[in-house]
Amino acid sequence: MSKKSTHLIAVLGALVGLLWLFPFYMIVTNSFKTPKGIFASVLALPHPSTGRNYVNSFKALDFIASLTNSLIITVCSVLLIILCSSMAAYALQRNHSKLSGALLLLFISAMLIPFQSVMIPLTASFGSVHALNMWGLMFMYLGFDCSLSIFLYQGTLSSIPFAMDEAAEMEGASRWQIFYKVIFPMLSPMTVTVAILNIIAIWNDYLLPSLVLPQAQYTIPLQMFNFFGEYTKQWHLALAGITLSIIPVILFYLAAQKWIIKGVTDGAVK
Repeated sequence: MSKKSTHLIAVLGALVGLLWLFPFYMIVTNSFKTPKGIFASVLALPHPSTGRNYVNSFKALDFIASLTNSLIITVCSVLLIILCSSMAAYALQRNHSKLSGALLLLFISAMLIPFQSVMIPLTASFGSVHALNMWGLMFMYLGFDCSLSIFLYQGTLSSIPFAMDEAAEMEGASRWQIFYKVIFPMLSPMTVTVAILNIIAIWNDYLLPSLVLPQAQYTIPLQMFNFFGEYTKQWHLALAGITLSIIPVILFYLAAQKWIIKGVTDGAVK
């Protein structure tokens, strides 16, 4: 590739990066403005700047409570999904029978069923056993998200030779020890992928929690929906609330960045 082409690609990449960052610039800068400052110029830097918007939005969002609810639901749901789907995929992949093949097809076909077609009977069933709360929501996520996770894990397990199991069994390891001490560590790149996919989906989900959770257990997306309904005309508060809701996702990415990169590179090496 010539030097001219390299410079052109760099310029195009910089332009795309600036285009991608522009909405964030608009949100953050306007979140520090007064209402008069926003309507005067949405592109200008905040002058005068005020942090009072964040204090008011923090209180209106009940941010600590909604953040705690989102963290509990997301972390517990993802751990359940990883644990159950990895074990299920291992059992299905290592047992070559018509039943295991039929069960795998059943899990895969479940991915084709839209949530909207089952949400009414689902909420009715969980409501009859008084499980319309965050704990019931976790089991719903387990049921909805296990299919894709099992499919992904099963594909990775098919690349791990059965000789690994036999070698561990000859050393006296039980089936549980074979899975947790030998097989599961080898699944770490796929575990990272499964975790990221489910964290993003569960953290940002609005529809299912809106049907299940009482107001005391609202997550950040639900609080943001109510917040916008109340503060639609007060853009300085609404934009500060959006910024607050974005911060946890950015912190998660920064904290998990090395694991994400490691998962991608390990998968590429394999």
